[in-house]
Amino acid sequence: MPKPVIAIVGRPNVGKSMLFNKIAGRRLSIVEDTPGVTRDRLYADSDWAGREFTMIDTGGIEPKADSEMLAFMRTQAEIAIDTADVIVFVTDGRTGVTAADQEVANMLLRSRKPVVLAVNKLDTPAAVIPELYEFYSLGLGDPIAVSALHGHGTGDLLQECVAHFPPAEECEDDEETVKVAIMGKPNVGKSSLVNRILGEQRVIVSDMAGTTRDAVDSLFENEQGRFMFIDTAGIRKKSRVDDRIEKFSVMRAEMAVERADVCLIMIDARDGVTEQDTKVAGLVHEAGKASVIVVNKWDLVDKDTHTMDKLRKDVMRDLSFMSYAPIVFISALTGQRVDRLFELIKYVNDQAATRISTGMLNNVLADATARVQPPTDRGRRLKIYYMTQTGVRPPNFVVFVNSAELFHFSYRRYLENQIRSVFGLEGTPIRMVVRQKGDKEP
Repeated sequence: MPKPVIAIVGRPNVGKSMLFNKIAGRRLSIVEDTPGVTRDRLYADSDWAGREFTMIDTGGIEPKADSEMLAFMRTQAEIAIDTADVIVFVTDGRTGVTAADQEVANMLLRSRKPVVLAVNKLDTPAAVIPELYEFYSLGLGDPIAVSALHGHGTGDLLQECVAHFPPAEECEDDEETVKVAIMGKPNVGKSSLVNRILGEQRVIVSDMAGTTRDAVDSLFENEQGRFMFIDTAGIRKKSRVDDRIEKFSVMRAEMAVERADVCLIMIDARDGVTEQDTKVAGLVHEAGKASVIVVNKWDLVDKDTHTMDKLRKDVMRDLSFMSYAPIVFISALTGQRVDRLFELIKYVNDQAATRISTGMLNNVLADATARVQPPTDRGRRLKIYYMTQTGVRPPNFVVFVNSAELFHFSYRRYLENQIRSVFGLEGTPIRMVVRQKGDKEP
């Protein structure tokens, strides 16, 4: 069995995301005083009393949702409740019990899942807290006073949650999971791809750009392995990022790149590579992540026998700094070639983790320098003593030379191409550090 799951639910603006961040120990969920900031489910791992678990932060539940977005948020919360082992129902101790709280409580009682009632915003610890008593009327047992802002009561809350977990022997560590961040400009089809893969309305899909704000995690397993898909907010031009919440969303997308093993860079087949696509790809390249370029909405393009080859060449030209990344043409809407993604993700992930022995590297180096002599400058010739690999994800190489100044960029690129021609390393950037004679080894 995977780790136990805690779903944090409640009506909007009661402090669910702040409580989620406090328990996670880092700021993962966007926190604002504006109701409805959290729209999708957000996941994080944590532990308490020797038990590891996964938390799900949800958008606020509006029992009488009268807009499409609020209805989506309610659906997301209901899915989280269905997948949870324990539900933490967060209420507001300052406002007291509301009619919406009572309706949410009735919905949770019908789920027949263990529910822990948290009364938030009680920031001053006290032996007797009168505000708690009215929450007994919800019929969910003893309420627990917490302050998500200061952390008061979170220990008692987690202790009660752990008491409802399955026995420890029934839970085992998750298998090795490939974390995949889906990157791209707004409205390119990232959320549609996640939903196509999972076969459910996992994340909100709308023609309105910017619907996804948080980076949302979704687990998926098939014969190719176990994958964690991270759907990110579309990265806009900085000149258009003037909303504070939007800025947080861009930060979440950048954080998603950092924790991913593989990045899918999604491009709209109708637009080709835009300036913003180049910036997104550059972010992934600079982070050193294994990548696959995914050209989406292929079903909407008028095609002939040369259309795919022409677009492939255009993509390779406009993203020339990522010539190592494979390109696949898909339709998230129809599912065309989506299955092919898993094979490519696994392949580039393995390539990024490749280790090459020093002996094999130096055989390639000797052959490369014999074919093309190292450059000279004013009578001095570059001498390359040896090369060794120092790391993976991405593959890192250190080259020891007589003069770093003589090691021109063009010759660095030549050696990189020689390494790729022998060892593959498709889908991953290569890092090459030059050490001059006399420098300390890394």
